[in-house]
Amino acid sequence: MPRKPAKAQSLGERIRKMRESQNLDLSQFAQRIGFDPEYLKEIEEGKVSPPVGTLIQISRALAVDSSTLLAEEKKEQRRQSHRKRTKAYSYQSLTPDAEDKHLWAYLVTLDPKKEHEMVAYQHEGEEFVYVLDGRVQIEVEDEVHELKKGASLHFNSGNRHNLKNLSTKHSKLIVIVYTP
Repeated sequence: MPRKPAKAQSLGERIRKMRESQNLDLSQFAQRIGFDPEYLKEIEEGKVSPPVGTLIQISRALAVDSSTLLAEEKKEQRRQSHRKRTKAYSYQSLTPDAEDKHLWAYLVTLDPKKEHEMVAYQHEGEEFVYVLDGRVQIEVEDEVHELKKGASLHFNSGNRHNLKNLSTKHSKLIVIVYTP
């Protein structure tokens, strides 16, 4: 009788497995990266899809390339142009071999008239956003920036920030994230 292929591990399962292989309990891991243990538990259980910045912080804390965390999704990306990571946007790594680097680039596609599902998020470092197509709103702390095709914004990603697609079409962005 033929064997069924093993079910691929989810992103959260891979994070949990890597964390446990380093003998870190959830509280120690949360303290290491500055997140609430409950939030990390929700990521590991697949209840929350973390934004790019969070994945970068998790990968750095685990001393792995962020593309390692997304290895199974990369296989699926060969069949699909994008892999959904949140309800509002998808992203594709443009720097998949950035292991031990401080800079990552992503092609981000935002669904029409959608806002990132978190109220605001932040992570150590800097971000540069360039709009390839569409019109977006980026809130950084109390400043609201509306960007259209060809516009860019550079900001301290340690400040609370939020992203929203103002367009009735998909908006596409190049997002470059630097973490010290």
